[in-house]
Amino acid sequence: MGLGPQSRWAVLLFQVFVLQGCQCVSVRFPSQQPIYVVSGENLILQAQIDQSPGEFISKVTWEHEAEATKNSGKTTVAEFPFKSSGGRVTVEKDGAVMKLSNYQRTDSGVYTITVTNQHGGQASARCNVHEYEAVHHVSVMVNVSHSVLHCREAWGTDPVFSWLHEKAAVTEAVGKVSTDGSSLQLSIPLCGHFTCVVSNKLGHSSATYTGVPCERSNGGTAVAIVSLLFVLLLAGGLTFLLWRRHRHYSSRRERLQESFEDTV
Repeated sequence: MGLGPQSRWAVLLFQVFVLQGCQCVSVRFPSQQPIYVVSGENLILQAQIDQSPGEFISKVTWEHEAEATKNSGKTTVAEFPFKSSGGRVTVEKDGAVMKLSNYQRTDSGVYTITVTNQHGGQASARCNVHEYEAVHHVSVMVNVSHSVLHCREAWGTDPVFSWLHEKAAVTEAVGKVSTDGSSLQLSIPLCGHFTCVVSNKLGHSSATYTGVPCERSNGGTAVAIVSLLFVLLLAGGLTFLLWRRHRHYSSRRERLQESFEDTV
């Protein structure tokens, strides 16, 4: 028995709402922060795919949009199930993980994952990937009026700052380092050599600011004076002992002479 026009419309509307309700697939990356990869190492991107009960993923597509080339468009680098554009790219965990071996500068850019369910519903997520850069062009500037030294670095990834004064690590007696390490508020006069060292996992670079010569501490002078006094006292004591010994022998010789003359 066929359905009437109203029944057919009811079935059609029901299917539309049910199918739309099932198209609730979603995908996202754990972090929205850019990812930095050292040249020659492997790039691993892992997305989190969420789907409702009874829903399954029919296709996962990974696309790349180059960073250096404007309006280059997206290039498909991998698909699930098991289709990739070259031996360097593989996908795992039902397409949720993409691995690219031997990362190069040209691999930088935006990676987009698009997930499609059995109903044709789609969801996408994007991730920015950049090459991990070494530290470059470190410089030190000074604000004389505020007794502050500022360290600058050109474009290194994740730079870590540290300070030296006369080749020794800066202590609180010398000054206070800012939270990010790039500035040094001095507690002493701006004298001697102040070195800023900037490093990351690819190496380090440094720059030095040279102030006026520092005055020498009085501690060295005091030690020299004490040492001189000790030497003088020691020399005086030895001289006194030698003088007493010489006088003792002279007196004894005189007594022997007098005894001898009396006997004669």
